[in-house]
Amino acid sequence: MNFELTEEQRGLVDSTRSLLAAKCSLDRTRELIDSDAGFDVELWRHGVGLGWPALAIAEDDGGLGQQTIDLALVAVELGRSLAATPFIPSVVVADAIGRSETAQKSKLLQSISEGTATASWAFAEYGQPWSRAGISTTAEPRGEGWVLDGAKVSVQDADTAQTLLVDALLEGRVARFVVPADSPGVRIGRQATLDVTRSYCDVTLAKVAVGAEALCASGDLADASLNRTLALNTVLVAAELVGIGQRLLDMTVGYVKERVQFGKPVGSFQAVKHKCADMRIWAQASTAATYYAALALDSEKHDVDHAVSVAKAYVSDAINRVAGHALQLHGGIGFTWEHDLHLYLRRARADAALSGDARHHRERLCAALAAEAVG
Repeated sequence: MNFELTEEQRGLVDSTRSLLAAKCSLDRTRELIDSDAGFDVELWRHGVGLGWPALAIAEDDGGLGQQTIDLALVAVELGRSLAATPFIPSVVVADAIGRSETAQKSKLLQSISEGTATASWAFAEYGQPWSRAGISTTAEPRGEGWVLDGAKVSVQDADTAQTLLVDALLEGRVARFVVPADSPGVRIGRQATLDVTRSYCDVTLAKVAVGAEALCASGDLADASLNRTLALNTVLVAAELVGIGQRLLDMTVGYVKERVQFGKPVGSFQAVKHKCADMRIWAQASTAATYYAALALDSEKHDVDHAVSVAKAYVSDAINRVAGHALQLHGGIGFTWEHDLHLYLRRARADAALSGDARHHRERLCAALAAEAVG
């Protein structure tokens, strides 16, 4: 695969990085920690102007019709800046809705693209694996509509979203529903998590009644749609981890060049050089694995599940090793609340667990290899 960026992609990266440099300071991120705002509304408004949520929407539906690699490039930059935006959940939901036949498709995609609404994906459940086997929320027919009952966890930015994409079991099979976040019976509460820079929520669905138009996909279509969403979300979380790793490397190299000990910059010591070299190798390998997975997702020539699991398993571990080295090389200052390092470390730990941790994806890879051997 060719990892060279096109001129259009370079423009997307440059414009995104410029916006984040101007509007996404870490001081602003710290202000959001103790506020009721789930994300930086002003930054998101500017991001909508650049077309961030429209990237995942087909041109026929009023979007920009870009591929997964373009979404990943934006996610990398958001990770580098530790931005608090609903980018990942909104584009993941927009992608799923755009590939569905729901009667609400045009209206929902327009609102997401224009930034008048955000969306969140309610999938994970407490104590359950990151797979369809972990879904216990149910949907039952009632009149011309449906009744949803269950609970979801770690739903990013659900407390500020207008639309929830909910996965549930309908007659024993996965079905996908578009649910207004303010529907009677929907209760949303923010979780206290390690990542203090972003909002993750518990979502309870207590006999939530929705109309027939809420059904986004069922049967085989829902299976294919969920597989796509699982892969896309995983790639974008890995991409954000890549951006975090790149920023941690830059921070650490800059610090060891300036920190003087025994009359010399600590970066001149051989042991420190080796650690920085390891960090660079891990960051570069993570970038390659993630880009490959993103390109595979839009190609029919590659094993998508394999590429995505390899990327998430490797990147989750590698970037957290980068974070560990960064913390060690910063010394005592890296342990303080005032230093920004811990904010990146917190986001890295959270992202490593989201969308399936390294162990989960290694188990998937082992299961695939075992099935191939048997076959």
